[in-house]
Amino acid sequence: MNLKKELKKLKEKAILINAMSNEERNKILQKASQFLLMGKNKILKENKKDIENAKKKGKSPAFIDRLLLNEKRITEMAGALKDVSRLKLKIGEVLKKVRRPNGIVIKKVRVPLGVVFVIYEARPNVTSDSFALCFKSGNAVVLRGGSDAINSNRAIFSLITKAVPPKIRDAFLFVDDTSHKTVLEILKMKEFIDVVIPRGGEGLINTVVSNSAVPVLYHGKGLCHLYVHEKAKIPMAIKIAVNAKVQRPGVCNAIETLLVDKKIAKKFLPQLYRVYQKHRVEMRGCSQTLKILKGIKKAKASDWDTEYLAKIISIKVVKNIDEAIDFINAHSSRHSDAIITEDKTAREKFFTLVDSACLYHNASTRFTDGGQFGMGAEIGISNQKLHARGPVGVEELTIYKYVVTGNGQIRK
Repeated sequence: MNLKKELKKLKEKAILINAMSNEERNKILQKASQFLLMGKNKILKENKKDIENAKKKGKSPAFIDRLLLNEKRITEMAGALKDVSRLKLKIGEVLKKVRRPNGIVIKKVRVPLGVVFVIYEARPNVTSDSFALCFKSGNAVVLRGGSDAINSNRAIFSLITKAVPPKIRDAFLFVDDTSHKTVLEILKMKEFIDVVIPRGGEGLINTVVSNSAVPVLYHGKGLCHLYVHEKAKIPMAIKIAVNAKVQRPGVCNAIETLLVDKKIAKKFLPQLYRVYQKHRVEMRGCSQTLKILKGIKKAKASDWDTEYLAKIISIKVVKNIDEAIDFINAHSSRHSDAIITEDKTAREKFFTLVDSACLYHNASTRFTDGGQFGMGAEIGISNQKLHARGPVGVEELTIYKYVVTGNGQIRK
């Protein structure tokens, strides 16, 4: 593949996507959803190859879960394509309109980012989600998945792009070459790429941020916390602590650290311990936790900064909400953090002082997800503070320009 030639062609075709009507884009996404469902046997066959290869390499259960596709997950992927098509976002909509005293009219208009380069690892659903979100928001897209999911990604891309008319098909590129060298080469091509979105582990993100000549909208690691306040309802806190850790431990919105107020620790922790044991969760505790839960591992200093992505959790007893907030701000990756409490003052203090993209009160952090937020899907969870923060959906894949009209005005 001549990358420079392909990307030049893609950049030229990006304008055609922007010129399409929102209705045209929606129909194509709905058709892509149908092709995905019709080709599910092909996808399952190719995914089986990836799963077998992952097992041969000794990949962890959590890794294999992220890689695995089944009929339910493929149906969800197809549903996400339809959900994105139904979103009300419109390219070209006027976000703001101002008429100045001199008669000129200034409009702030929604426009696409342009060409989006998405780099991802072992999640095949990112292929269809990225295509849907970028296309809906008027962007061309370059997709480069990891070698572990290459067969699944290739199959998904071939099916969804059947829905794309030939005149704009070159605006979507799947990079079959999974080498590190190819990624570094594309990251330098700022004349063809407008933004890079890496979705994967900390190593991938650091590599992209360090080597990209193109602006990066990155999805940081999910080192999420759950704080059980002294005025928490214990049954609710246990239910949420289990869901946020166990329901799908290998994802970025699962909690890695549990903070418990010392006033309820002796009552709460033994109850949680019994439930966690049933789910085979490995617990690592601070010195105060070890006094309550005999026999669990002692947490090392590094545990408080570790994203396990497995059935492992660090537990710390804190003296009050102030210590909990200070601890979260010191160790959180600013992804998703939660408080369980019936105290409104504590809730508002937590919401005001914790500096994370998504904050929860009496709910699981597992809801940090584009689909759950009503975005149809998302291309990642941004920990950044510029342009986009939290789930990155279609709105976050757009920017704006100012369109100014007059009737002969000149500046004096």
